[in-house]
Amino acid sequence: MADGLNVALSVVVPCYNEDAGIDELYLRVSAACEQQGQTYEIVLVNDGSADTTRDKIFALTERDHHVVGIDLARNYGHQIALSAGLEFCRGHRILILDADLQDPPELLGPMMAKMDEGYDVVYGLREAREGESWFKLATASLFYRVLGKLSNVGIPANTGDFRLINRRTLDHLNAMPERYRFIRGMVSWIGLRQCAFPYQRHSRFAGETHYPLRKMLILAIDAMTSFSVTPLRFASHFGIAFGLLGIATLIYTIFAWAAGQVLPGWTSLASIMLILGSVQLLVLGIFGEYLGRMYMEAKRRPLFIVNQVVSRAAVEAGHARWQDAQKGPAHG
Repeated sequence: MADGLNVALSVVVPCYNEDAGIDELYLRVSAACEQQGQTYEIVLVNDGSADTTRDKIFALTERDHHVVGIDLARNYGHQIALSAGLEFCRGHRILILDADLQDPPELLGPMMAKMDEGYDVVYGLREAREGESWFKLATASLFYRVLGKLSNVGIPANTGDFRLINRRTLDHLNAMPERYRFIRGMVSWIGLRQCAFPYQRHSRFAGETHYPLRKMLILAIDAMTSFSVTPLRFASHFGIAFGLLGIATLIYTIFAWAAGQVLPGWTSLASIMLILGSVQLLVLGIFGEYLGRMYMEAKRRPLFIVNQVVSRAAVEAGHARWQDAQKGPAHG
């Protein structure tokens, strides 16, 4: 909550190796916030960047008291960095934005107006996606279709983390302790009044994407295992089906032996062994994925370690939590 500080709007932006675009991001977000005529803060989270992103963020905090810089102890990944920013932000309304400017910050005004109609969440719905390959578009479409079939939570397709949420929604989101986070799914799980805001997604302003195929696959696995136990049921059903097939093959073998028939050579036996062995490994892999996540969750380690927080406005106002975070490491 905004303990002792009356901040109407927070813009939370996780940043990883974004030094080429951080100045443009600041200018456009600041202009969008100023147009609202309300108190605001821009929370920039440095997720262990290897370039000068951290230095540029802290330089902005010196120039503008609206900017809050959070430096994480290492690179935790986009979803954890976003969670850190959401943990520290103080606004009554919170805009979640990526640093690449593919989601235009100028849409803040229309999204605020939409929330004024009584919605708790206004999420961006991508009608068009500039500068993205057919492969990424196809895999994204496949991902949302599969996730929609597996999950019992209605997660809208063609959406990202770009959304405006109110403090009530954020409090519920921050109360969720899981480590493998899929923020857009978690917000959908909360429920409340949510509406889509159609828009056209732009090309990346500068640099290269930080979501290659490997990270996209990891995010997809996190989403599916966080919001569905269907893969476990699939593994069980698969195991039962092939177990029955194995029993049927055993019965056939016994009858063939009793009838004096000679079974074909090693091909049939090898095929059966390979099929059953592959199914067993698949089932064990699915169970292992869930078991590994349960093991990591059971450790109850903090989601992130904060190396430093720089916020002139918060410290000047005597916000105890922010002062403590500046004195030494903090965690979420």
